Amino acid sequence: MTDDVATKSKPVSGQKGAVGRLFVLELSGGRIHSMKPDGSDKKVIANGCHLPDGVVVDVEAGHIYWTNMGVPNLNDGTIERADLDGGNRKFIVPQGITHTPKQIHLEKRSGKLYWCDREGMRVMRANLDGTNIETLVKTGEGEDDSRDATKWCVGITVDPKRGQIYWTQKGPDNASLGRIFRAGIDVPKGENAASRTDIETWLDGLPEPIDLELDLESRVLYWTDRGNPPLGNTVNRASVDAPGHEPEIIAGDLMEGIGIALDVPGNRMFVTDLGGSVYTAKLDGSEMRPFLFAQGNLSGVAYVEIPSKEK
Repeated sequence: MTDDVATKSKPVSGQKGAVGRLFVLELSGGRIHSMKPDGSDKKVIANGCHLPDGVVVDVEAGHIYWTNMGVPNLNDGTIERADLDGGNRKFIVPQGITHTPKQIHLEKRSGKLYWCDREGMRVMRANLDGTNIETLVKTGEGEDDSRDATKWCVGITVDPKRGQIYWTQKGPDNASLGRIFRAGIDVPKGENAASRTDIETWLDGLPEPIDLELDLESRVLYWTDRGNPPLGNTVNRASVDAPGHEPEIIAGDLMEGIGIALDVPGNRMFVTDLGGSVYTAKLDGSEMRPFLFAQGNLSGVAYVEIPSKEK
């Protein structure tokens, strides 16, 4: 999620009196951590999450949303919502509706949540209360297809200006069959999620693309990649408007990178990996450094600024 942040937890310049806050998912411990952007004031706000993977924050409404992958062969994935301190926790998408939900994206203006469903082989969306669930893209059907990692939808972001969605299909480990796709935000009239004709292969031949973030100001897409070096375990970016959108590797040496969150006004990003580190770097990838280590297996990360009275 793209929001302003200050170095070393100073008040954020983008909003007077606001304080930056990171929300980090711990996959191995089933926990959600909240902390200042330097890793201090770290606290657990939710326990017992069933393999949490994607997270977004609605500061205005005071809500945090996250996906629980569940056990992939059981079709028991869920989406939960809670207050920023973990209170008033509830399931908004219960078991049996989305198979293995992964990265989630909040599109506040339209009041929608978008997410990818890995073994469900779908791109999905719903209202912020979990109603009106829709399938926007369907890449396969049945148990055999669900074992084909080229059909697995993982990372997602939305370009509301152009009315488009971007998502990753990671492919098998280190097979360089990973792809990033782009399509309209709605299924074309007269078509369906499985056969829509407006899907564009935006990039292919990638090691294992995972989570996506879009800088709407500079029109640049960022993503993590879990494949082996030199092309994988990296942070990458490419212009969404330039012809050819040639990808640029801007940072490396991750231990299976997953989550990424941008702070465009502050020229910063935050990245998490399965090795348990949380990193910060400039948007060009320079000055990358971990500020937390050995925190369990980490997955999604969100960054927001919260009015000081709510911190």
